[in-house]
Amino acid sequence: MAAHSIGSATVSFGLVSVPVQMYAAGESKAAISFNLLHKKDGSRLKQQYICAKDGEQVERSDMVKGYEFQKGQYVIFTPEELKALEERGTGAIEIKEFLPAQQVDRIWLDRTYYLGADKGGERAYRLLAEALEESKRVAIGQYAARGKQYLVMIRPLEGRLVMEQLRYADEIRDIGEIPIPKTDVKDQELQLAIKVIDQGAVDAFQPEKYKDNVRERMQEQIERKVEGKQITEEPEEAPKTRVLDLMQALKQSLEPAAAAEKPAKRKKVAGKR
Repeated sequence: MAAHSIGSATVSFGLVSVPVQMYAAGESKAAISFNLLHKKDGSRLKQQYICAKDGEQVERSDMVKGYEFQKGQYVIFTPEELKALEERGTGAIEIKEFLPAQQVDRIWLDRTYYLGADKGGERAYRLLAEALEESKRVAIGQYAARGKQYLVMIRPLEGRLVMEQLRYADEIRDIGEIPIPKTDVKDQELQLAIKVIDQGAVDAFQPEKYKDNVRERMQEQIERKVEGKQITEEPEEAPKTRVLDLMQALKQSLEPAAAAEKPAKRKKVAGKR
């Protein structure tokens, strides 16, 4: 299926402007959801809003939005005031600085978009992509859309540009808050752990090897139910033996590979010495 643009923007660095089209880099599959029905007749239930003070049902035409500045106290905003609060979307992606790609840890990444050259921006687009590739750097900038200002990183990928939406500093928890176990790792344990990693090491990420088995199982069972069949319960896996000794666990992890490497024993032939 051909990619469809979800919007246009202009990337600017220095005095250079690059008109681009934005494309979603991925599409999450919708989660399998269930609707609430009336048990008596199977009719779909409707959501209603009830006033917490007088218990009356409130229609949407009687609703307003408010901000809770103290417990139980709200300041009310009109639609015009809410619109005035929003950041105006200009479509401008203003690059602030360039830095080595490895300086941006994966923890900052939030969402990814592809950028394609828009009409009249082909040369500038190609120039930026090749300059970033040659310099081994990425661009950090900001742009406003949908009532919010976003922090973004633009990087080259296979001759094209990718824009990754980043989280702001106050949106990331400090990993220093997570305690480090107060224990030592023995050298023999470390070497065995490295062997376990080497045993399962591959040279390239192949996402096509993985699939959502839980979603597929649920979909199959739902289809059975639609066809009038009973849903079959999945057999429970036998609980795995809990190995308390770390060295034993590491050695057992390597046993399958070690067994595969052993040459087959020669069979003795009857009557021969």
